[in-house]
Amino acid sequence: RGLRFSLMAAVKRPRSRARIGTHDGTFHCDEALACFLLRRLPEYQDAEIVRTRDPKLLADCDVVVDVGGVYDSDQHRYDHHQRSFSETMSSLRPEWVWVTKLSSAGLVYFHFGRRILAQLVQTDWTDPRLDVLQAKLYENFVEEIDAIDNGISQFDGEPRYNVSSNLSSRVAHLNPVWNAENQDTEAGFSRAMELVGCEFLDRVEYYHKSWLPARTLIEEALRGRFKEDSSGEIVVLGKGGCPWKEHLFDLEKELKIETPVKFVLFTDQRSQWRVQCVPQGLRTFQNRLSLPEEWRGIRDEELSSLSGITGCVFVHASGFIGGNATKEGALEMARATLRQAARVNGTASVPELN
Repeated sequence: RGLRFSLMAAVKRPRSRARIGTHDGTFHCDEALACFLLRRLPEYQDAEIVRTRDPKLLADCDVVVDVGGVYDSDQHRYDHHQRSFSETMSSLRPEWVWVTKLSSAGLVYFHFGRRILAQLVQTDWTDPRLDVLQAKLYENFVEEIDAIDNGISQFDGEPRYNVSSNLSSRVAHLNPVWNAENQDTEAGFSRAMELVGCEFLDRVEYYHKSWLPARTLIEEALRGRFKEDSSGEIVVLGKGGCPWKEHLFDLEKELKIETPVKFVLFTDQRSQWRVQCVPQGLRTFQNRLSLPEEWRGIRDEELSSLSGITGCVFVHASGFIGGNATKEGALEMARATLRQAARVNGTASVPELN
């Protein structure tokens, strides 16, 4: 069907340069990202951006985003404003969990994201890492844009403070102010595409070159955790600074680890050792098990004397992290905390994972 449409369009207006249609006037983050993403595809890399609401001009475009009142991937029409539209990532791909209503950015990302990512990270379309990357980038980049454009609040109730520096807000500020003499939005839209594009590419590079390799490191450490301590509740990383929390939570489920990990040890920039408590979740400051209250805010020799552990450097006032000059010292800080929790609770320090 899509091929038939493209052939009909070619007969109607023979030309070599593709056209991407979107609406004119005030622009938003979603269509700026949608247009940027489409231009990453070979068939649209040199495409002209046609900003209009004229149905005749839009009909002459190869692909249309965020305008026209039609969602039809066969015809390459990706609008989300029509009353009948209610698609989410989950409705289009049931194994995905996200239920935020899609904007034009989410629609384009759903249909073309895997191809775009394969091209950006220079891998084959069948590479299983693309599933992980596409999901991660939706959750941590595109979904926010979908939600804001559709007026979906992040949470119920009044926020405690205003956030006006997110990507959608920064794109909005590129529109002419109401009393500007020049109300032309073309230059601003080009800047918006550049802004969202740079941030998208930066995020892809991070998840591809840093976040994904960290997963391998965390998995190796999890599988080898009993070599470090018989409790299985302490994980030692071979290198500090890597993003470990999300990988740890995911891998605990995938590997069916029944007793949750309480502490992660790693080196800091001075080659000293840190012992960090595992939080109860990604978006909470509550820990599965915090370092002892009596250690908190104490440093150096005073902390070593109090704890009976040599080489102590500090314990944060909130108890979520501590430091020691040696790996063995950091391990003992974690072990001592586990022993204290076992004495207090009589058994395990926290309930087992479901």
